[in-house]
Amino acid sequence: MTQIPDRWHDLGEFIREQRGSARLSLRKLSELAGISNPYLSQIERGLRKPSAEILQQIAKALRISAETLYVRAGILEERDDDDDLEGNILRDRWLTEDQKQTVIQVYRAFRHENEDKPVSPPASDEEAPEEEPAGEEQTAG
Repeated sequence: MTQIPDRWHDLGEFIREQRGSARLSLRKLSELAGISNPYLSQIERGLRKPSAEILQQIAKALRISAETLYVRAGILEERDDDDDLEGNILRDRWLTEDQKQTVIQVYRAFRHENEDKPVSPPASDEEAPEEEPAGEEQTAG
Protein backbone atom coordinates (compact mmCIF):
# COMPACT_ATOMS: atom_id res chain seq x y z
CA MET A 1 0.00 0.00 0.00
CA THR A 2 3.00 2.34 0.05
CA GLN A 3 2.47 2.94 -3.67
CA ILE A 4 -0.72 4.94 -3.16
CA PRO A 5 0.80 7.69 -0.96
CA ASP A 6 3.79 7.81 -3.31
CA ARG A 7 1.45 8.21 -6.26
CA TRP A 8 -0.27 11.23 -4.64
CA HIS A 9 3.09 12.74 -3.73
CA ASP A 10 4.33 12.26 -7.31
CA LEU A 11 1.10 13.72 -8.71
CA GLY A 12 1.38 16.73 -6.42
CA GLU A 13 5.01 17.23 -7.36
CA PHE A 14 4.10 17.06 -11.07
CA ILE A 15 1.34 19.65 -10.61
CA ARG A 16 3.77 21.91 -8.72
CA GLU A 17 6.32 21.55 -11.55
CA GLN A 18 3.69 22.37 -14.17
CA ARG A 19 2.55 25.37 -12.15
CA GLY A 20 6.16 26.56 -11.99
CA SER A 21 6.59 26.08 -15.75
CA ALA A 22 3.43 28.09 -16.33
CA ARG A 23 4.76 30.76 -13.93
CA LEU A 24 1.62 30.64 -11.82
CA SER A 25 1.45 31.21 -8.09
CA LEU A 26 -0.42 28.72 -5.95
CA ARG A 27 -3.07 31.36 -5.39
CA LYS A 28 -3.45 32.12 -9.13
CA LEU A 29 -3.71 28.42 -10.09
CA SER A 30 -6.30 27.79 -7.39
CA GLU A 31 -8.28 30.76 -8.70
CA LEU A 32 -8.05 29.57 -12.33
CA ALA A 33 -8.98 26.01 -11.36
CA GLY A 34 -11.83 27.12 -9.13
CA ILE A 35 -10.57 25.31 -6.04
CA SER A 36 -9.43 26.65 -2.69
CA ASN A 37 -5.83 27.65 -2.12
CA PRO A 38 -5.41 25.33 0.93
CA TYR A 39 -6.90 22.37 -0.96
CA LEU A 40 -4.54 22.88 -3.93
CA SER A 41 -1.63 23.16 -1.51
CA GLN A 42 -2.62 19.84 0.08
CA ILE A 43 -2.85 18.21 -3.37
CA GLU A 44 0.63 19.50 -4.28
CA ARG A 45 2.04 18.10 -1.03
CA GLY A 46 0.43 14.71 -1.67
CA LEU A 47 -1.89 14.97 1.32
CA ARG A 48 -5.15 14.87 -0.64
CA LYS A 49 -6.49 12.53 -3.30
CA PRO A 50 -8.21 14.77 -5.86
CA SER A 51 -11.22 13.58 -7.83
CA ALA A 52 -11.17 13.27 -11.62
CA GLU A 53 -13.24 16.46 -11.80
CA ILE A 54 -10.72 18.42 -9.71
CA LEU A 55 -7.87 17.05 -11.83
CA GLN A 56 -9.71 18.17 -14.95
CA GLN A 57 -10.09 21.69 -13.53
CA ILE A 58 -6.39 21.81 -12.62
CA ALA A 59 -5.39 20.52 -16.07
CA LYS A 60 -7.53 23.11 -17.80
CA ALA A 61 -6.02 25.89 -15.67
CA LEU A 62 -2.50 24.62 -16.46
CA ARG A 63 -3.39 24.18 -20.14
CA ILE A 64 -2.33 20.55 -20.15
CA SER A 65 -4.36 17.47 -20.96
CA ALA A 66 -6.49 16.03 -18.19
CA GLU A 67 -5.38 12.61 -19.45
CA THR A 68 -1.85 13.40 -18.30
CA LEU A 69 -3.06 14.01 -14.75
CA TYR A 70 -5.40 11.00 -14.85
CA VAL A 71 -2.47 8.74 -15.74
CA ARG A 72 -0.35 10.22 -12.96
CA ALA A 73 -3.21 9.72 -10.50
CA GLY A 74 -3.79 6.13 -11.59
CA ILE A 75 -7.28 6.85 -12.92
CA LEU A 76 -6.19 5.89 -16.45
CA GLU A 77 -3.49 3.48 -17.52
CA GLU A 78 -0.69 4.93 -19.56
CA ARG A 79 -0.90 3.98 -23.19
CA ASP A 80 2.05 2.17 -24.60
CA ASP A 81 0.86 2.78 -28.14
CA ASP A 82 3.32 4.34 -30.58
CA ASP A 83 0.45 5.38 -32.84
CA ASP A 84 -1.25 7.53 -30.19
CA LEU A 85 -0.98 10.79 -32.11
CA GLU A 86 -4.13 12.23 -30.56
CA GLY A 87 -2.84 11.45 -27.07
CA ASN A 88 0.48 13.06 -27.92
CA ILE A 89 -1.31 16.16 -29.15
CA LEU A 90 -3.39 16.30 -25.96
CA ARG A 91 -0.27 15.98 -23.82
CA ASP A 92 1.62 18.71 -25.70
CA ARG A 93 2.07 21.52 -23.22
CA TRP A 94 2.98 24.06 -25.90
CA LEU A 95 -0.48 24.07 -27.48
CA THR A 96 -3.63 25.62 -26.05
CA GLU A 97 -6.70 23.42 -25.62
CA ASP A 98 -8.34 25.11 -28.63
CA GLN A 99 -5.25 24.49 -30.77
CA LYS A 100 -5.13 20.86 -29.66
CA GLN A 101 -8.78 20.32 -30.60
CA THR A 102 -8.25 21.98 -33.99
CA VAL A 103 -5.22 19.81 -34.80
CA ILE A 104 -7.13 16.68 -33.77
CA GLN A 105 -10.14 17.66 -35.91
CA VAL A 106 -7.94 18.17 -38.96
CA TYR A 107 -6.12 14.87 -38.31
CA ARG A 108 -9.42 12.98 -37.97
CA ALA A 109 -10.77 14.58 -41.16
CA PHE A 110 -7.70 13.48 -43.13
CA ARG A 111 -7.88 9.97 -41.63
CA HIS A 112 -11.56 9.73 -42.53
CA GLU A 113 -10.90 10.96 -46.06
CA ASN A 114 -8.25 8.28 -46.58
CA GLU A 115 -9.68 5.45 -44.47
CA ASP A 116 -10.25 3.14 -47.45
CA LYS A 117 -6.70 3.33 -48.70
CA PRO A 118 -3.29 3.70 -47.13
CA VAL A 119 -1.65 6.64 -48.86
CA SER A 120 1.95 5.98 -47.94
CA PRO A 121 3.99 2.85 -47.34
CA PRO A 122 5.02 1.97 -43.81
CA ALA A 123 8.19 3.75 -42.81
CA SER A 124 11.28 1.58 -42.95
CA ASP A 125 14.95 2.16 -43.60
CA GLU A 126 15.07 -0.36 -46.44
CA GLU A 127 12.50 1.44 -48.53
CA ALA A 128 14.08 4.89 -48.23
CA PRO A 129 15.11 6.38 -51.60
CA GLU A 130 18.81 6.38 -52.21
CA GLU A 131 20.54 9.74 -52.18
CA GLU A 132 23.76 10.64 -53.91
CA PRO A 133 26.60 11.18 -51.47
CA ALA A 134 27.48 14.85 -51.03
CA GLY A 135 30.37 16.19 -53.05
CA GLU A 136 30.12 13.72 -55.95
CA GLU A 137 28.32 15.98 -58.38
CA GLN A 138 30.21 16.61 -61.58
CA THR A 139 30.97 20.19 -62.41
CA ALA A 140 31.46 21.60 -65.88
CA GLY A 141 34.96 22.75 -66.50
